[in-house]
This record gives sequence, C-alpha cells and structure tokens, in this order.
Amino acid sequence: QVQLVESGGGLVQAGGSLRLSCTPSGRTILYAMAWFRQAPGKEREFVAGIRWSGGSAYYADSVKARFIVSRDNARNTVYLQMNNLKPGDTAVYYCAASTFYAGSNSRDDYDYWGQGTQVTVPS
Repeated sequence: QVQLVESGGGLVQAGGSLRLSCTPSGRTILYAMAWFRQAPGKEREFVAGIRWSGGSAYYADSVKARFIVSRDNARNTVYLQMNNLKPGDTAVYYCAASTFYAGSNSRDDYDYWGQGTQVTVPS
C-alpha cells in the first residue's frame, strides 16, 4: 500500500505561481509519480510525471515550459511548480504513484492516488 499526502493548492491570480507537494508513505518502491488534474465536467488528464529511478520528467504539451516536476530525495517529496498560471489551469490536482510502470501519461498505469487539492485561477 502507498499513501499519498498532497498540499499546496489555493487561489492565485493569472500569471502567478503555486507549488504543489506530494509525499508518499508506506511501500516506497515506486516506478514513477505523476500529477493529473480534473476540471469540472472534464475527464482527469495527465499533467506531468517523474521517473522514480533517475528522476527524468515528462510533461503534457499544455504545461510544458510553465510547470516543473521535481523530487527532493531527502524529503521523499515530489513537487509540481506551476508558473504563469492561466484560468484554464483551474482544476483539482491529484498526485499519483505507479508501482509497476514509469513514463506513462495514462491514468491506468498509476495504482495509487492522493485525495486531490484545488487550484483556482480566476479569469
């Protein structure tokens, strides 16, 4: 079992920044961690991921060059730094972990999920 604790959501004006955090506990032999988001009335979509071994990152085109996913090994925490936020980034953001696959942008390849944190960027 893996438990994921997220923090860092909130309300920010367009053009502003936020940083989300996610700390896994329990079984920590992971292949990857990722961030997904779900806006009202829309499907949950991939945002960014990071391979547990090696730390290489991968991004959705919609956030590339604005968002940065990183991992702090000492704190065993994954971050999503979100810059130049837009109203279209408004969503509940979910941290996810995979115990069997690395590098995927599919929800099906992640078997543990956090509770979600709201990010709101007013238009």
